Amino acid sequence: MITIFTIPKPFIGHSNVIQRNAIKSWLQLIHRCEIILFGDDAGVAEIAKELSVEHVPSIVKNEFGTPLLSAAFAAAQKLAKNDILMYSNTDVIFFQDLIEAVQRVGKPPFLVCGRRWDLDVVREIDFDDAEWEMKLRSKVSQVGTIHGHAGIDYFIFPKNTVKMLDFSVGRAGWDGWLVYDVRMRKIPVIDATEAITVIHQNHDYSHSKFSEKKMVGGPEFKKNTAVAGGGGNMMTLREADWVLTKEGIERPKFLFRILSVLSLYYPWRWLLGVKRTIRGEV
Repeated sequence: MITIFTIPKPFIGHSNVIQRNAIKSWLQLIHRCEIILFGDDAGVAEIAKELSVEHVPSIVKNEFGTPLLSAAFAAAQKLAKNDILMYSNTDVIFFQDLIEAVQRVGKPPFLVCGRRWDLDVVREIDFDDAEWEMKLRSKVSQVGTIHGHAGIDYFIFPKNTVKMLDFSVGRAGWDGWLVYDVRMRKIPVIDATEAITVIHQNHDYSHSKFSEKKMVGGPEFKKNTAVAGGGGNMMTLREADWVLTKEGIERPKFLFRILSVLSLYYPWRWLLGVKRTIRGEV
């Protein structure tokens, strides 16, 4: 039903734990998804073989050795056996409500995305435990933190909907640009926060020499911003023009509907971009 593609970090230390958790959770979905891992970092080939998922080792990288999202998006849309694709970061756990939500979206074109719950996860999940989902949902409700409207970890879209620019993976900016690009092309952007529970397993950014407290900074972050055309060419989930609930697709509440309309005008987007920069939102 869905082809999920991702670009893992090296399967080393804590990243090994949370990335295994993420991919294994995707394999638990009742309608088994096609999964494609991109990249040749440590452990990717071995994990792909162990879990019987697809692996594409060759991917274009920037001058710092970071894979480019444009290469993965282009290849995935050519290779996918399904008409619906989802890009996800490799630290994100999904439940069955993902599949149920996609079934309610309706006819293409569309871009589905949503906020995530941030949670500390330090060990591998026992997916043989029939209550693993219930236990994880309970933990999230007790100690999880809902993330802001920026920093989107997954996107669901029909094949050939997205043409990604040369953004570096794992660096801020590209997600906001994608929402902007799709909205400016008059394709519905659907906020599925209410319908899809998304668990982001917290981690540090030590995999990059440009790591900062909450993100990867330095020249790669600046390059991503430049590729996007600046902060004025980025949007967040506040600017989504539809909301997916348990009942179906609805228009946003009044205030968010106003923000959605204003976001089509550059001066407003520029002001929001400045605000996000000052507040350190990514």
